[in-house]
Amino acid sequence: MKNTTLCYLERDGKYLMLHRVKKENDENRDKWIGIGGKFEDRESPEDCLVREVREETGLELTEYRYCAIVTFVSDRWPTEYMHLFHATGFCGDIKDCDEGELAWIDKHELFRLQQWQGDKIFLRLMDENRPFFSLKLVYEGERLVDAVLNGERMDETWKTC
Repeated sequence: MKNTTLCYLERDGKYLMLHRVKKENDENRDKWIGIGGKFEDRESPEDCLVREVREETGLELTEYRYCAIVTFVSDRWPTEYMHLFHATGFCGDIKDCDEGELAWIDKHELFRLQQWQGDKIFLRLMDENRPFFSLKLVYEGERLVDAVLNGERMDETWKTC
């Protein structure tokens, strides 16, 4: 199992997104995702978040919210616990990222980009300002086959996200 963070930095109705196009053998290859990465030894979710955002973007976080724990279960990769954050305060200048291309994308345009199906679910929940939630996403290959929110199977409307 691995622990990761993922943060959606928001400014003027746009999210800073990372188009994962630079690393070979990347499980997120060609997908548009938020900013984050794997925990290092002795890091808390907040420690990992702040470090990953700084390393990948050059920005320093000043205001953020811990939104959710997302459990990814896959028939291809080990189980992952992803700690989801939303940031509205940050300073500094954006730098080039060695994992992909950074771009500010209008929140309403996100769903047109190549993303994991489950990302669309937690982005919607995050945008709705839901209280802290737990979301379990089960994948077969790249196909989402089940979604469980706070211990209860979601109705299948997520398939249309």
